[in-house]
Formats: sequence, structure tokens, C-alpha cells
Amino acid sequence: MPRPPRNQGAETRERILDVAQELFTRQGYDKTSLRDIAERLEITKAALYYYFERKEDILLELHLRLHDMGANLLDELEAAPDGSARVEIMPRLGDQMIDFMVENRELVLLHSRNRNAFEWLARSERNRQENEDLETRFARILSSPAIPLRERVRMAAIIGVITEVFIESGAAFDDVPPGQLAELAREAINDLLPSEVSAGA
Repeated sequence: MPRPPRNQGAETRERILDVAQELFTRQGYDKTSLRDIAERLEITKAALYYYFERKEDILLELHLRLHDMGANLLDELEAAPDGSARVEIMPRLGDQMIDFMVENRELVLLHSRNRNAFEWLARSERNRQENEDLETRFARILSSPAIPLRERVRMAAIIGVITEVFIESGAAFDDVPPGQLAELAREAINDLLPSEVSAGA
């Protein structure tokens, strides 16, 4: 099969991921076939195989969209000077993380509605390496003696609140409007922060 032009290839690949995300979320990963995805895109299965040989490969790429969000957050934390500067930007980064969860509601629901499908990711070497990288980077930030212990715990708690509300326990809040869920998550995070930080957030 001839290789598509670079730009067209990247665009098609993203369209495949977007359609797969929609189908996996709405009708379930197990009930969606590669044929279903190809038919929705009006392409042949052979064309789909050019980009993704297995349905599992598509699921992994969708999961890694969450990794990208985490990596971007860590990039900003690491770019700030170690110490109080990292503490000060954490509420803003938490807001950005919540915005991402709201704007990518379907991606979040994909995870909460297809938990069994994601179990195999533990055996994916690429996923394992990326997970370890994110965890190592965040642990390095939280281990810094330049940040008071109280603030390090709060920084970890901010991430914990967001991931628990939107991902780990996301299915429990399926019927809650995203904007309302975001507002309540921000309220919970503000309760973790000193009053002077909350007032300035």
C-alpha cells in the first residue's frame, strides 16, 4: 500500500483515534471492531491496518493522550525554580488539568467505562516506561527539600483529587454535568490550600 503524504497521514491517524475514542466510549471497547471504525471513516480495513495493526494499539494511543497531559504539567513544574515557585503555580496547573478533563470528557469516560480493556496495558512495555517516567519525575519534585513537607503533601493531594474525581471514580459521576463536576473539584482543592493561596487562585 503506498505511503500517504506526511501531513495527510498524520491527519488520518488522528481521525482514526477520534472516531475510535467515540465508538469505544459509546458502545464499548469490546463491542467495537476495526471494521466498525473503518466503516465510520469510510476507509478500507487495509487502510486502517496501515496506521494500526491491532485494536489494542489504538487503545494504547488514546490512553497516552492522558500521559501527554501529565507530561505537559510536569514540564511546567520542572521549568519553575525549585521551591516556592513550584508551590505557587500548582493551583493554576490544577485548574489547567481540570479544564483538560472537562474539554476531553469523552476520553475520560472512555477510561471509566472500559476498565477491563485497559488491564492489558500493564503488559505494554511502552505504557510501563511512560508511566515510570511520569511517576519518577513527579516523585523527584515532591521529594525536594526546598519545598516544605506540608506543601508537598498538598501538591500531591491536588493531583489525587483530580485523578480520583475524573478518572478513577469517574463512572460514579457520569450523570453530573462536566462544568458542575469541575466546580466541585476546584472547591475541594481550594479546601486543601492555605486561605491566602485560595484567595489568589
